[in-house]
Amino acid sequence: MSVDIIFKIAAIGILTAVVGQILRNSGKEEISTLATLAGVVIVLFMVLSMIGELFSTIRTMFEFCIFPGL
Repeated sequence: MSVDIIFKIAAIGILTAVVGQILRNSGKEEISTLATLAGVVIVLFMVLSMIGELFSTIRTMFEFCIFPGL
């Protein structure tokens, strides 16, 4: 895992917080909630992608350990 994914998640969090505060202060609380939810979903997809890669790597490692000749 590289450090840049942590920076990407932090940047999305900061951007979502700023947009949410701007929208909330302008009286558009529903849109602010939707913007925050969109940020959470984007980060969730990024994390799920990383978890999928992790499981794929683990599966490959165990295939080599169990069946080294194949």
